[in-house]
Amino acid sequence: MNVAVGDWSLASNLEGHSLAIEAKGLVKRFDGFAAVDGVDLQVPVGAVYGILGPNGAGKTTTLRMLLGIIDPDAGMRRILGSERPHDMAHAIGYLPEERGLYPAMKATEAIAFLGALRGLPLGEGRRRAHELLEQHGLGYAADRQIRQLSKGMAQQVQILGTLVHQPRLVIFDEPFSGLDALNQGKLERMIRQLAEGGTTVIFSTHVIAHAERLCDEVAIIAGGKVPFAGPVDVARDRIPQQVRLETREQDGPWRTALPEDARREGRLWSFSLPEGGAEPLLRALVEGNAGILSLSIERAGLHDAFVAIAGEAAAKALDAGLEQEGAQR
Repeated sequence: MNVAVGDWSLASNLEGHSLAIEAKGLVKRFDGFAAVDGVDLQVPVGAVYGILGPNGAGKTTTLRMLLGIIDPDAGMRRILGSERPHDMAHAIGYLPEERGLYPAMKATEAIAFLGALRGLPLGEGRRRAHELLEQHGLGYAADRQIRQLSKGMAQQVQILGTLVHQPRLVIFDEPFSGLDALNQGKLERMIRQLAEGGTTVIFSTHVIAHAERLCDEVAIIAGGKVPFAGPVDVARDRIPQQVRLETREQDGPWRTALPEDARREGRLWSFSLPEGGAEPLLRALVEGNAGILSLSIERAGLHDAFVAIAGEAAAKALDAGLEQEGAQR
């Protein structure tokens, strides 16, 4: 059995829709505090989509509104073509941030039970559970109780329970938290497999590296607002590409081709790529006899883009959450 794709009956629901999730102006207040304040999202069908922000930014509240666990105070949400999230529950897999399985349940039964909550018959759930456990190297744990499993293994069982009914949309809330590096890598591969099979995956995270490696698009959220939502490349392009240049000559007419922000350390220069691009710069360097020893053009990373878009305070909160999680392992 392929974990990513199964038979499904949503074609009529998604007909004419290119978005798996659409939200406009979502607002949620708690005791007068706006935890989410005017969030807009558009998640394309088949995309891997990340909601990126520090702890407390509004990620979990946003996901819960999309799923219908809580209702927004204002705004609209549409999930798999329906404005009634509960109507599409059978086609959605959801891993909440708060993990939890019945300790006395065996791994197979836990997976089948989670599938049954989404409408999958228990007998079929048990059959698929055995296949999934074998497929992911956990076949030996099929008849072990959850209390007998390590924390990481129990989390893998819950992830498989999220997928056992073969959903067309999977929503993970901080799925990498609590996993060691090996199991984080396994989960990344699973997410790629889901996407390759046509499943839409949306996950929240405070770890930029996961979003940068996996996501087609991201929503950057800070303070309950989304200052950016769109392709990762577009976010990175908010910061000009950086040029690293080493020249044989330290001065000459070619210097006029360098922007004012150019910084020099000996023969090494660093600066933002001029608006005209690389070709006019190269022409000026060659014609001015700069003596190019090396030249590289580097795109900004998603972390730098996050700082530029969300601000230094949000970036520090993001980094602080990552450090705290590392200290707890």
